[in-house]
Amino acid sequence: MNNGEKRKRLPEWLKMKLPMGYKYSRIKNLSQQYHLHTICSSGNCPNTGECWSNGTATFMILGDICTRNCKFCGVKTGKPSPPDPEEPYRLAESIRILNLDHCVITSVDRDDLPDGGAEIWAKTIETIRKLNPDTGIEVLIPDFNGDETLLKLITDTRPDVISHNLETVRRLTPVIRSRASYEISLKVIKVVSTAGIRSKSGIMLGLGETRKEILETMDDLIQQRCEILTIGQYLAPGLGHMPVVEYIKPEQFKEYGRIGLEKGFRFVESSPLVRSSYQAERHAGKHAENMKDRNKIKYVKNSKISGPRVR
Repeated sequence: MNNGEKRKRLPEWLKMKLPMGYKYSRIKNLSQQYHLHTICSSGNCPNTGECWSNGTATFMILGDICTRNCKFCGVKTGKPSPPDPEEPYRLAESIRILNLDHCVITSVDRDDLPDGGAEIWAKTIETIRKLNPDTGIEVLIPDFNGDETLLKLITDTRPDVISHNLETVRRLTPVIRSRASYEISLKVIKVVSTAGIRSKSGIMLGLGETRKEILETMDDLIQQRCEILTIGQYLAPGLGHMPVVEYIKPEQFKEYGRIGLEKGFRFVESSPLVRSSYQAERHAGKHAENMKDRNKIKYVKNSKISGPRVR
């Protein structure tokens, strides 16, 4: 069986643009200059070309090697290098140079560290805030194994949005996620919400979940007072990863977006190419407060991800 027979053919609505343009080159060069990683590259994001060409990126701290081996993720797995104590400053400085209105930070899982990297996380957020006081900050954090003391280190820095992805429905969690559990992820969302910070989560479709399971997952997140939900199509990073079971049609994503808003989410971004940081600047600060109509859904057929935008 050849590779073409092993992988489903992409439907037209999932075709992406090739990387190009000045802004794409600028982000790429700056990341290399400051020895920074982006989830766009490390995670084989389908929209890297389009996003970088529009001057957007989601930065990844604590290296580009993860200690977990989730079957859906394209990030490298192995033994990471020790944390770089200078990384928070380099990242904050790069955000200042790019003059971002809003930045999104994520990281690999660092189960090799006693604190899971929480101290570096806190230092990163504080340094970004110090050098960029007017920049909105969204963080997409690991689960820290549900340790509330470590999660408090993050919530105490008061970023505008704290996101943690549930990734999939309860039944499929042990199939595609390594070490992480559905219940621990729900706990992370609850801790964030209880701290009075806007909470956010995301799920992927096309892994074999049912409509009933998707709606139950929405209900579980609402019970943790999750305010923002992103829903996108799962795309296998390679042949060694979980295969795509189904390509969900754009109309179905639109329906799930409508249902999510009816269930009580403040924002729902639901479209095939939506990823965790899609239109992130809309979900925080003044942008969010200006969104008076909670029954609106932003539905985009060919959507960009990674919220930060150059002024």
